[in-house]
Amino acid sequence: MASAEVVCELYRRMFLIRRFEERSAELYRDGRIPGFLHLSIGQEASAVGACWPLDDRDVVTSTHRGHGHCIAKGLDVEGMFAELMGKETGTCKGRGGSMHIADPRRGIFGANGIVGAGLPIADGAATAAQLRGDGGVVVAFFGDGAVAQGVFHEAVNLAAVWDLPVVFWCENNGYSEFSPAADQHRAGLRERAAGYGVGFEAVDGNDVLRVAELQARLVADLRAGAGPVIVEAATYRWHGHYEGDPENYRDTAELDAWKQHDPLLVLGAVMRSGGLAEQLANIEREVEAVIAAAIEKAEAAAYPAPETVADHVTTPRPELAEPAEPTEGSLKIMHAITNALTKELEDDPSVFLAGIDVGKGGNVFALTRGLAQRFPGRVRDTPISESAIMGTAVGAAMAGYKPVVELMYFDFIGVCLDQLMNQAAKLRFMTGGAVTMPLVVRTQFAAGKSSGSQHSQSLEALLAHIPGLTVVMPSTPADTYGLLRAAIQDPNPVVFIENRLLYGRKGPQPPADHIVPLGKAIVRRPGTDVTVVSYSKMMYDCLAVADHLAAEGLSVEVIDLRTISPLDFDTVLTSLRKTNRLVVVHQAVGEFGVGAELAARAVREGFWYLDAPVIRVTAGPTPAPYSPELEQLWLPDEARIEAAIRESYDMRS
Repeated sequence: MASAEVVCELYRRMFLIRRFEERSAELYRDGRIPGFLHLSIGQEASAVGACWPLDDRDVVTSTHRGHGHCIAKGLDVEGMFAELMGKETGTCKGRGGSMHIADPRRGIFGANGIVGAGLPIADGAATAAQLRGDGGVVVAFFGDGAVAQGVFHEAVNLAAVWDLPVVFWCENNGYSEFSPAADQHRAGLRERAAGYGVGFEAVDGNDVLRVAELQARLVADLRAGAGPVIVEAATYRWHGHYEGDPENYRDTAELDAWKQHDPLLVLGAVMRSGGLAEQLANIEREVEAVIAAAIEKAEAAAYPAPETVADHVTTPRPELAEPAEPTEGSLKIMHAITNALTKELEDDPSVFLAGIDVGKGGNVFALTRGLAQRFPGRVRDTPISESAIMGTAVGAAMAGYKPVVELMYFDFIGVCLDQLMNQAAKLRFMTGGAVTMPLVVRTQFAAGKSSGSQHSQSLEALLAHIPGLTVVMPSTPADTYGLLRAAIQDPNPVVFIENRLLYGRKGPQPPADHIVPLGKAIVRRPGTDVTVVSYSKMMYDCLAVADHLAAEGLSVEVIDLRTISPLDFDTVLTSLRKTNRLVVVHQAVGEFGVGAELAARAVREGFWYLDAPVIRVTAGPTPAPYSPELEQLWLPDEARIEAAIRESYDMRS
């Protein structure tokens, strides 16, 4: 039997959650909380018991129904009320709200508006704990509905393969939004756990003493080196899926039956039978006072100032000077990548690599060959699970590591876009700047070798459209080395896109300390008549055309963007002031692409300098053809680039 002190504290935490949720419902009803609100009334014992043995080393990931998890892990209710109201004093400075409330500084890696999305993030936090070796444990909360998500499979499988210290904690409240759990699955979690080769435990999720006892044992085992485990806590939510839910899918008799097993009633009965009735009453009075004071302060707080609307999107990056271009030696781009990864692994123990076949196999292009042996535990093979790979990067970055993960082909971005678009890119903003996200996603693309429509795509515009992501596409060996090092050292999520047809290209070898600033374009060839902007492999075609036209006296300035986002338009505008003409060349399709953005900026910011329309030279508006003949027609080439430059130049007034 737990001590009186423990029992009282368990009750206090549960009652604090209950009253927070009940008062939040009232505030939402009265229009004082905007947005969506998902409450966990009835599930308090699961949250409190699961967090009971956790300490500052440990991390929780949560769900859209996450208030209870946050409070159980130690988050203060004053900041939480303010956050729900959208106030500057909120936990996340009013940027997250109910579904995204988090405080990574307390090991609370966030409620999440995407079902199941916290599970691979938990793997990342657990990887950091494993590398750190401090006994840290991660509890990944999820609902029974998340079991149908692919990321559930990916996250549990990766955790099993890597023996990560994770408790996958399912709060089975009987419903996946409006649907009964029985309509959603044909296999239970016990059977699934056996399939993954991980442990399984079932517990009465409304009995906080049993929950806490079980979790204390599991956490102790994990700290001692045990592998991941799935827990199914049977519980019930009293309110609908969201506040305002008409709840036509269940009857009141079912709810009334579960209310007889209210977690507060269950523990309250234990306390009264143990002579703690007076303490129980005192706890409730104290909590009521805490809640009332928290609401009063939250309501009196100010909303974020208008001038802060763009704050916290990215972490300020260090100012780096443009290094001298190397002129001696010879280095292939593929070796520049290997050298940059090696240098950062040597210099910074918080850097690790992960991806499909990057370890024993050394990468499909041999770019990481030998690194797993040289840096044991820090170069990791993963299953073919792109969402788990990206989520692992997110969680590890939040936990203070600098993961470099590989997406084997750029075309595969669609299967893991959530972890980049909704997690990596947004978490700094949604936490009000409480977290940095120093992660790198390396990937590659190319067209021109009949790789077909699913292995040839240049999709940089998709990612450049997402605030919070930095997108890099180098072209030379020196820039590849310097930009990759800068990306790994950067405190923001960077997608580093290589062109595989450039892997064998040679150029001067940079010194070991070479580092190139992100977000800065470079003039590859000065000129006075026409500005041509490009990047990656197409930059070489532009240079070849410029050299050819120079023989005719037509002076072409070639700019290599290097970083797609943030876009260095200042360098382009400086050139445009001189040449008064702009041609943009890229391998991606033209519509809504980088060229379109440059054209729009040129018209808005450089209108009075333009003496001719902006011309784009791009791939055709179709998927990449497989047939070599059709693919060459589809791709931009030197003839089309030259024609565009001549057309621009000939439009002289």
